[in-house]
Parts: sequence; structure tokens; C-alpha cells
Amino acid sequence: MYIRSVKGVVMKSSVAIEKMIEFYGGNLHDINHFLKVYAYAKTIGELEKLDIKTQETLELAAVVHDIACPLCREKYGSTNGKYQEAEGGALTMQFLRELECDAEMTERICYLVSHHHTYTGVDGVDYQILLEADFLVNADEADISKEAIIEMMNRVFKTETGICLLKSVYGLSENKKEKQSS
Repeated sequence: MYIRSVKGVVMKSSVAIEKMIEFYGGNLHDINHFLKVYAYAKTIGELEKLDIKTQETLELAAVVHDIACPLCREKYGSTNGKYQEAEGGALTMQFLRELECDAEMTERICYLVSHHHTYTGVDGVDYQILLEADFLVNADEADISKEAIIEMMNRVFKTETGICLLKSVYGLSENKKEKQSS
């Protein structure tokens, strides 16, 4: 059993983090990536005042969002987002069984993992925040240009906190509303 109880409170995110670090078997890039995405997702969710269940769903999704990367590297020679989305759901389902998540939360997390590179049809604030948190990290790791970051902010970012963090982290002075109206 992987669930640990701390003063009677089950800490699923912490247990998931511990399991994912073990899962990645010393791959520092993958470990550091998911930890950064988790930190941004947790921060955005809390500052956007998500309800407890949505926050927990978001945090767990952030921890496991790239669970398919090792398989995709082996199977396809690439971690392309479409491969991750195709392979991630089943791996996530298996991973979450051990965390004793309820069926509704498990289904939602599998959905989020299977769509975390799809920027259309965003159907919830948990999905929106996961996209924003992942981009905040990917923009740095992929050395994305400021122009492309501004375009992504204008096209995809919706939460006030996500926009604020993106501007602060990347030193942007561009105002989203001004950019959209020009």
C-alpha cells in the first residue's frame, strides 16, 4: 500500500510524487519537469481558489501528466504530445489504482493526461490550469521565443494567475487585452 497517513490526512499528491520519482528511475529531466509542472499547477489552482476535489484532481494530473514519456521514447523514439496523449490514459489508470482514487477522479485525471497537449475543447478549470502549468515549464525547457510565448498567452492562457506568472517568469510587459484588440 502506497498511501501514507499524516495525522489522519491522506496525502495522495505526496505519495504520487514519490511513486513518479521511482517510476522515472533516475531520469532527472523527467523528474524535474513534472515537479515544476506540479508546483505551477498547485500554485495556480490555489490562487484561483479551486474547490478541494478539483485541486486534488489537478495536482494528481500534474504529477502524472507525462507518465507516457518513457514508453513513447522506447516505442516511437519520440515524446511527441500526440504519442503521450495516446499512451498516457492506460498508464495513468494503472498508476492511480494504487492511490485508491475514486472512479470519477480517476476518469478525469486519465482524460486530462490524454489531452494535455490539446489546446481546443478545454472543458474545465483543471484542464486549463494543467495546460498553463505545462507551458510555463515547456517554454523554458524548449527555449521558446518571447514572441511565441506572447502568442500562447493570448491564444491559450485564461486564468489571471497563469497570465501573471507567465508575464513575471518570462519578463513580459505585453498586456493580453491590448494584444487581442490590436
